[in-house]
Amino acid sequence: MSAAAEFLGKEYGYVTLVLVLYCVLNFWMGFQVGKARKKYKVPYPTLYAMESENKNAKLFNCIQRGHQNSLEFMPVFFMLMIVGGMGHPCICAGLGLLFTITRYFYFTGYATGDPQKRLTIGYVTSFSYTISF
Repeated sequence: MSAAAEFLGKEYGYVTLVLVLYCVLNFWMGFQVGKARKKYKVPYPTLYAMESENKNAKLFNCIQRGHQNSLEFMPVFFMLMIVGGMGHPCICAGLGLLFTITRYFYFTGYATGDPQKRLTIGYVTSFSYTISF
């Protein structure tokens, strides 16, 4: 057994798996933004569409903002998972999985164009995030 495996424990793999899953989710969200760019004709490097120039600006901006918000949370989430997983890998992985799943619902709710729908189940994101502190 390697020194890293002895230090971290065999359950630390669950933490790693959740981190990879969160990366996959963020890639998927990025693809959704790319599809929305084509559909609503929002060219690069424009980050957000202007309502005066695009009638679908609000819908595109909700999709973009849902992904952007997940990217903003990523560094803190990763650090909490990596450090917290050293002491309590199973609890940390469970809460991280809950966070990742609710992040999916947060994004899909936001992507409807009604920002309030991100909170339907997405509010659990904040709960799981806060508990991990």
